[in-house]
Amino acid sequence: MALPKRNPATESEPDELPNNLRWRAFWVCIAAGALTILDLSGVNVALPSIQKGLSASSAQLQLVVAGYALAFGLALVPAGRLGDMRSRRTMFLIGLSAFALASAACALVQSDVWLTVTRLLQGAAAGMLMPQVLGLIQQLFGPQDRPKAFGLFGAMVGVATALGPTLCGLLIAAGGESDGWRLLFWFNVPCGAAALIFAWRLLPARQGGSPDTELDFVGIGLLGAAVFCLMLPFLLTSGGEGDDPLRWLWLIGGAVFATAFLWWERRYAARGKSPVVHLDLFRMASYRNGAAIAAVYFAGMPATFLVTTLYLQEGLGAAPLLAALATVPFALSSAVAAWYGGKLVERFGRSLVVVGLGIVALAIAGLAAAATLTPPHLSEGPMAGAMLVGGIGGGLVISPNQTLTLADVPREEGSVAGSIQQLGQRLGTAVGLAAISAVFFRDVRSGQHAPIAEYHEGVLAGFAIAFGLVLLTLVIGFVDLRQRVKS
Repeated sequence: MALPKRNPATESEPDELPNNLRWRAFWVCIAAGALTILDLSGVNVALPSIQKGLSASSAQLQLVVAGYALAFGLALVPAGRLGDMRSRRTMFLIGLSAFALASAACALVQSDVWLTVTRLLQGAAAGMLMPQVLGLIQQLFGPQDRPKAFGLFGAMVGVATALGPTLCGLLIAAGGESDGWRLLFWFNVPCGAAALIFAWRLLPARQGGSPDTELDFVGIGLLGAAVFCLMLPFLLTSGGEGDDPLRWLWLIGGAVFATAFLWWERRYAARGKSPVVHLDLFRMASYRNGAAIAAVYFAGMPATFLVTTLYLQEGLGAAPLLAALATVPFALSSAVAAWYGGKLVERFGRSLVVVGLGIVALAIAGLAAAATLTPPHLSEGPMAGAMLVGGIGGGLVISPNQTLTLADVPREEGSVAGSIQQLGQRLGTAVGLAAISAVFFRDVRSGQHAPIAEYHEGVLAGFAIAFGLVLLTLVIGFVDLRQRVKS
């Protein structure tokens, strides 16, 4: 089955909801998406508290963070396809309910192993939810309003990223150094319940879905196996002497399953059925390049927050709240830049993203310099200043890139197209977090009581990888810009 053609003429009024109800439904989607980001960004600050409360090892802490991304990635595409074929509203409600229940389970665990298990469940629930958010934005808005909606979506990402670490720091201060992290997960339960009520009342029940109602279970299985095998060796990386080089053999399995998935999807589509992923999506340069930019960017940027908070808390002995406040300037400036980026993207296009990536690269270099060249007792201020600059660049990347990536995608494919892009982001995030945290912990050889020189080595190694990944993203942006000029 061929990819449905996008017809801009039919998208002027994409949904039957009145305009005021359309925006109310949008804010419900934004609130639910914000919960997943609050949780993800807050956990980074909670890691030292979790380590103390559950006596967790550094490797186990990596699994708590990266395992969430693994489960998120595994759930994204099947959930996106189900949302497109059946009901985005139903999948949204199921995902949000599961996320709240899994959060309660995280708060109740008594061991690091069970926290890893419940975080996997929480990540899977978030993976069910997020494709519906992006698909509903495609469904609710036409081409004229969609850049504004994605601009607000990007602003939400910035605000939630800011509030997550700060909120977690406050909750740890209120709940105690060993058990305050549990309040972060409890926070999701009443908020999720409230969002569930509004979602039930406001989200549109009708949608223009795929005419095919048969789900491609073989394709889902092959894709899941490929994602699992490709991510697992990075999740097993600890940066210590216990690393097993045989873990890289999983990548061979990933390549085999990915090849089988591509073969099956082509065969399935040739029979006139709707595959998990319409591979014709990648014939669109706007979608292909935008998805690549998102994947590589998210491999580098989120890990800089982890390195920053670990350095400030463990290296400099800052309280969780103070460490979190150092990242607030990034998120707030990112929110403002994303809002304006949504307005400017139609005028400047991909060049806006390229400028944003250049600013982010300079900010990462500034972070490394602030952490290693300033006196330790003065490092927090310069690092916060570098974060402020980075947020301006980040806001000009995420929101405009989201708009440009999905601009040519038919509304019927909104959830699955968004989920593939999100899958690339989660793959990138898991790989980036695992790789950058591994080199950080490798260089901080003496553990929590390591001398400041070892922390400087870890910071420089981590930021160097992040800087290289952002430069690679910049190259992809230039390639896309050149292709757009030629066409």
